[in-house]
Parts: sequence; structure tokens; C-alpha cells
Amino acid sequence: MKFSGRWFIGFGLFLILCGLAGFLSNPSGAKTALISGGTFGILSAAWGFLMLRGMGWAWMAALGCTGFLAVVFTWRATVGWMAFSEGEPKLFAASLISLMLVGSMVSIGVLWKNRT
Repeated sequence: MKFSGRWFIGFGLFLILCGLAGFLSNPSGAKTALISGGTFGILSAAWGFLMLRGMGWAWMAALGCTGFLAVVFTWRATVGWMAFSEGEPKLFAASLISLMLVGSMVSIGVLWKNRT
């Protein structure tokens, strides 16, 4: 569980940075990117710290939380790419959300591979 714990601390930092990047790309319209990236980044890092401390239930909480994020990122990336295909300037947002989806899917894989 140590590897998963370290991974989730890194994943949490990744989500925070993605939220910050989303906000900086559009400060007037992307405040929710900063809030959601920060919230779920801190939560993911917390799961990581708890896994490092040997709290077995944190593995399940991380899996549930990251599964939820994967569903949300799938939905938001689809909406973003559809808007981009219709000519809206959503390339950065759609790409960033897709990257967050990939990160979530890899994180689920890390959890599953390192389950104990």
C-alpha cells in the first residue's frame, strides 16, 4: 500500500496543478476548475497519506473517489470536445480534462494492481 499512498499524494498534486492551470487559462470563467481541482487534489493526497499510515479503508475510499472523478471527467471531456468540434474555443479545457481523465484511469489501475 506504500506505492499507492505515494502515487495518490502525487495524483493529488497533479489535480491541484490541473485546477490551477484551468483557472489561469480563463480566470473569469474557470473558478470551478480551481475549486474542484483543489478539493479533489487535497482529498486524493489525504487518501495517499492515510494509505501510507496503513489505513486499509483509505484504499477503498480512494477507489470510490477516483472512480467518481473518472465518470465526471468522461462527461466533461465529452462536452468539451463536442463544443470544440462546433467551433468554440475549448481546446485547452477539453485537453486538460482529458488529461485528468487519463490520470484518473491510471490511478485506478495503480490501486487495482497494488490492492492488498
